Amino acid sequence: MNELIQMHASLVTASTPKLSRKELSGLIAKLPAWEMHTKKGELRIEKSFAFKDFDHAVAFTNQVAQIANAENHHPAILTEWGKVTVTWWTHKVKGLSYNDFILAAKTDALLEK
Repeated sequence: MNELIQMHASLVTASTPKLSRKELSGLIAKLPAWEMHTKKGELRIEKSFAFKDFDHAVAFTNQVAQIANAENHHPAILTEWGKVTVTWWTHKVKGLSYNDFILAAKTDALLEK
């Protein structure tokens, strides 16, 4: 089991340092199918999930919202017919923090239940 799932999001401030390239490569390696990309000058991680219909996509979206609220760290979520795309990044550091990888792992774990 991914140890990230056992962790919890922590408070991030504007002075929290961004993750180093070495930290980023180690963390992204633990998250199969998650991709790093830059949008609006900020590094983000993103993954799309396939579902058999819109109802299942919406149910998954709601589950992601629940873990986001519980951890007080919120993603961008695009819900479409049969597909949900989840994007994590940390606004305060204008890039990626450990919280993004923790919540991405928890997002993946929703499908393992």
